Amino acid sequence: MTNPTQFYTLPNGLTVHLKEIHTAPIISTWIWYKVGSRNEQPGRTGISHWVEHMQFKGTEKFPAGYLDREISRVGGIWNALTYLDWTTYYQTMPAQMFELSLSLEADRMVNTRFIPEEVELERTVVISEREGNENQPHFLLGEAIQSAAFSKHPYHYEVIGLKEDLHKITRDDLNHHYRRFYHPGNAVLAIAGDFDIPLMQSKIEAHFGAIPNGPTLEGNIPLDEQQVEEKRVTVEGPGETSFVQVSYHAPCASDRDFFALTVLDSLLTGPSSLNMFGSGGTTNKTSRLYRALVEGEISVSAHGTLQATHDPYLYSINLTVHPNHTPDEVLAAMDDEIKKVLDSPVTQDEISRAIKQAKALFAYSSENISNQAFWLGYTEMFAAYDWFENYIGHLSQVTTEDVLRIARSYLIPENRVVGYYIPQENRTN
Repeated sequence: MTNPTQFYTLPNGLTVHLKEIHTAPIISTWIWYKVGSRNEQPGRTGISHWVEHMQFKGTEKFPAGYLDREISRVGGIWNALTYLDWTTYYQTMPAQMFELSLSLEADRMVNTRFIPEEVELERTVVISEREGNENQPHFLLGEAIQSAAFSKHPYHYEVIGLKEDLHKITRDDLNHHYRRFYHPGNAVLAIAGDFDIPLMQSKIEAHFGAIPNGPTLEGNIPLDEQQVEEKRVTVEGPGETSFVQVSYHAPCASDRDFFALTVLDSLLTGPSSLNMFGSGGTTNKTSRLYRALVEGEISVSAHGTLQATHDPYLYSINLTVHPNHTPDEVLAAMDDEIKKVLDSPVTQDEISRAIKQAKALFAYSSENISNQAFWLGYTEMFAAYDWFENYIGHLSQVTTEDVLRIARSYLIPENRVVGYYIPQENRTN
């Protein structure tokens, strides 16, 4: 039996997606805001992530610490995440406690406080988070590649923001960003679990219906011109291991090419998980780069990253350099494998296996109530819910010719940024 769903919009602009799932007495509530690092300006990078932190500092109705105690007491979980295109807050609770989720999200949509002392305390927290990231090779390399790959588009910056901006952002900056983006017209409320839709609709109206809509948001995010030559970056930092990251400009999730690239990703490195909160997984040991580079002891690991984004972003291949090899040798070995895809026909059996693995990972990421609620809202950040419903069908339609076309269109040197991470201990004078 298909689980009943209801999609509608309140008069104040709040988009609501509901899905009844009566397999367990829990309800998962997610509220998504269409704001992330994509919506930030130079000098204010990292502000969306910082606002997310401030949303947990309490309100008049729910003082700091109260919700932690109440949600933990009943065995629930709650958290939040800020990314390139969105910010989301979620709670998974026993079904009888669901109204607490509605109450807290409606409250902090309007009544989040930016107390100066709390802002300064959180400044220290986010700067410390940034400094912790700077000890991670993958963060340093990824940041350098994003900076090289985008010059106009805000994807140029990491979500955490630049340290100099984190030092300068003021309490008024945070409050202005919050008032501009965190309102019903820029939000999607997605709920899945053990409830009856008519009752849930009445509760949502009671909690959210009177909240006024916010300002109309302009859509003038600048896009970069097509890259015409390969770019290279080298980053030095702490550690003992070298890494190679090769990032190709990739289509946005609403582009039909995205699905063929998903299959190509599965073929080369094993499928990327699109659900950051998903469970389960599949092996990548049958992928071409794993067999050639890892089993060939040229790299220690090989995996790809393809994310569903609102605007064209990056498809990245990440390789850990084997101690007996150099980054140049790892890159050459990777390029040899890609050349084989370009020069020799990919077999239908390979495509079928790649599609099967991508479908399996997608199924793992959709199997519980929290993940179902996740997908109800997530797809609205870059497309619409039918993107999720038709995902398997789109993958199934990918042909060997599609994969070859995508490889020839995207996996070419002039469309990529090559990054090397060199540990300082291995630096030559």
